[in-house]
Amino acid sequence: MTVADRLAELGLTLPAVAAPVAAYVPAVVTGRYVYTAGQLPFVDGSLPVTGKVGGAVDAETATAQARVAALNALAAVESVAGSLERVARIVKVTVFVASDASFTGQPGVANGASTLVGDVFGDAGVHARSAVGVAVLPLDAPVEVELVVELTD
Repeated sequence: MTVADRLAELGLTLPAVAAPVAAYVPAVVTGRYVYTAGQLPFVDGSLPVTGKVGGAVDAETATAQARVAALNALAAVESVAGSLERVARIVKVTVFVASDASFTGQPGVANGASTLVGDVFGDAGVHARSAVGVAVLPLDAPVEVELVVELTD
């Protein structure tokens, strides 16, 4: 099954690559690796949810937003790799969670991104991960996701 078939089976469509909100590019290729910039959970150019997780944003909503941000990161990967069929494996996922001071469920929120890449890539989606609580993210986003991806050639 191709990655495109898997995405269709999951009812997912890659969005357009989100426009950078500052002076950077969405992703770069070096050697056989793609590094994405941090991707916010934009939907049609805007953030559907803002605020701190554990405060204005509950963990379940943040987990869903991490999934959206990961899908945006895959769009950034495709934009520089030419095709997601070139993905040999997802090496690393980093998820930043804008957290209320008392919130400690960052790993659960990060599962939204991890589950997405696992669903899309199967064994090639098994990855190392960091889930980091931060005080604030750009545009008051609740989550931000970065990927490191190895390409086949």
